[in-house]
Amino acid sequence: MNLLEIKNVKKSFGDLHVLKDISMNVAESEVVSILGPSGSGKSTLLRCLSMLEHIDGGRMVYCGKEAVKTENDKPVYANKKELKEIKECFGLVFQNFNLFPHYTLLKNICDAPIHVLKRDRAEVEKEARVLLKKMGLSDKENYYPHQLSGGQQQRAAIARALAMKPRMLFFDEPTSALDPELTAEILKVLKDLAAEKMTMIIVTHEIDFARSVSDRVVFMDGGLIVEQGRPEDVIDNPKNERTKVFLRKLGA
Repeated sequence: MNLLEIKNVKKSFGDLHVLKDISMNVAESEVVSILGPSGSGKSTLLRCLSMLEHIDGGRMVYCGKEAVKTENDKPVYANKKELKEIKECFGLVFQNFNLFPHYTLLKNICDAPIHVLKRDRAEVEKEARVLLKKMGLSDKENYYPHQLSGGQQQRAAIARALAMKPRMLFFDEPTSALDPELTAEILKVLKDLAAEKMTMIIVTHEIDFARSVSDRVVFMDGGLIVEQGRPEDVIDNPKNERTKVFLRKLGA
């Protein structure tokens, strides 16, 4: 089953066409890594998928529910109630963590399930502690974000996303704000999630990671999907010249 279907998605900022015509499906339990040079549209695509930006045209379907379609050349989004349900299908982890600075880690993780999903506080806190343990943060539940390393903050951000029980997770350059040692921490967490069959879309510049964890690699350039396929095909044996040039620059 496809958890995500997008067709002919377009997004412009003024005269700048950032996404020109993007179509892709993501199946349940699939891990898709999106690669590409700066300005290729990767992060904008993720912002559109997570509905932080509205698209200018196209269709997006999440977990079988249509979030947006195009009628008479204009995007038409689902109503507020339907969009709320659709947004519960996915979680988003930002590159800069975006934890609430004035909340403890436990409160950061529990806040949305309690107030958005209206779940029982005791039950949510119990699950949050399980997630903190999973992320190696059991002893940090009463710490504030500024008391943690970048790697710990990013692991807390992943726990916060998981607390909403999404069916898929979106990651926007989850290691770009971290040094190499902390990057390895986060990549291990993502590999563990992949082993647990979590559906993930990961915008990343970590070529070795994309090769080892992805079921599929998508290469974007100039607002288009230029090439996609198995990691061993796209990374190790790319067909498109733009993909070859990009990977050569990275020494892949």
